[in-house]
Amino acid sequence: MVTRAQVESAQERVLGRVRRTPVMRTPSAWLKLEFTQHTGSFKARGAFNRVLAAFESGEFDGDTGVVAASGGNAGLAVAHAARELEVPATVYVPETAPAVKVARLHELGASVVQVGHEYAEAYEAATKYAADHGSLFVHAYDQPDVVAGQGTIALELEDQVPDVDTILVSVGGGGLMAGIAAATDAAVVAVEPMDCPTLNKALSAGAPVDVHVSGVAADSLGARRIGDIAFELATRKGVHSLLVPDNAIVEARRRLWREHRFVVEHGAACALAALTSGAYLPEEDERVAVILCGANTDPSDLG
Repeated sequence: MVTRAQVESAQERVLGRVRRTPVMRTPSAWLKLEFTQHTGSFKARGAFNRVLAAFESGEFDGDTGVVAASGGNAGLAVAHAARELEVPATVYVPETAPAVKVARLHELGASVVQVGHEYAEAYEAATKYAADHGSLFVHAYDQPDVVAGQGTIALELEDQVPDVDTILVSVGGGGLMAGIAAATDAAVVAVEPMDCPTLNKALSAGAPVDVHVSGVAADSLGARRIGDIAFELATRKGVHSLLVPDNAIVEARRRLWREHRFVVEHGAACALAALTSGAYLPEEDERVAVILCGANTDPSDLG
């Protein structure tokens, strides 16, 4: 279980390590521009909180380094946090990871190990390495300190936009949604692509289940199973689940570029797509916020 108190502690812990990202008002919602965070996604919050909390508790002294499994935003965030805190980082990625992401991990100072063809194989290798070497494993989304760190977004939003009624957030493994749900009394709407219905299927089944994932946002929202922490918080806090089609996600992403010159990844546009497609229809006076969570994308198709 992750609580608001844990999120408040995380906020104190990461102060000065992460950016307080801006918000912008549009006719339909407030946009929280989290894609301007270090390494281009919200993941830096959880990575810093996990490592700093481990230092505080004595779980970690830095010498054995940190380990993560991710060729995407989580791996970049862990590499960045490790560099800033001056500890070694090892990131396991599938052999199929895009070369540009592998190169960026190297630029951030991480040792990169490519294993297998799927995330699950990289994850298994990373956890074994951590156990064998006494390294600190930083999960992409399913650890209390990681979730609490992500929840600091909600505390910032409270200060910036008082009395928000509803927060729309994209869901992959669920760490961001879980942190926000733990921290806020606002209604939380979890938005997923129809082709990556990880939380939606879990809520229907009454427990986390494995799902097939595909589609335009699978690179960032393609967790095959919702995290246990995310499922518990979604259930406890009554998080509402919505699914949107890929064409709505593509259009929401292009709309952000056309209207605001914001370049975001499809996973970030997913949350906005709930509004722009009409999948979520706010009440007349409802104060809605949308978390735009990441910008690690190829902008060449925005035109």
